[in-house]
Amino acid sequence: METLGKTLKSTRENVSLTLREVEESTGISNAYLSQLENDKIKKPSANVLYKLANVYKINLNVLLTAAGIIEKNSQSAEEKPQSTLEKEIAFYKDKLSTDEEKEIVNFIKFLKSKK
Repeated sequence: METLGKTLKSTRENVSLTLREVEESTGISNAYLSQLENDKIKKPSANVLYKLANVYKINLNVLLTAAGIIEKNSQSAEEKPQSTLEKEIAFYKDKLSTDEEKEIVNFIKFLKSKK
C-alpha cells in the first residue's frame, strides 16, 4: 500500500490541482500540504483528511486507511481506490451540464464502437 503522502500527491496530480489551489479550496497551507505529501507528517487530523477527500473527490476511508487511522479491511466496491479515469470524471462531474455529461457518454460509446 502507498504511503499517505504518495496517495495524496498522486490523487492531487490526477485531478490537476496545484498545492496553492488546494490551499485556496481547503484553507490548509501549502507548506503543510507539502509536508503531508513528502511524508513528513504521517498522521494529520481526520478533519484535514476530510477536507482533502472532498476536494480530491475520493472516499475518506482511503485517506484514513493510508494514514493508519483506520485499519484496512476487505473493501466493498464503494471503497475501492478509484482509477485515474474515475478520479478525473468525479472531479469534473459537478462542473458539467447535463448536455455535457451526455456528450461525454456518447463520446465514450463512440470510442468503444471503433474497436
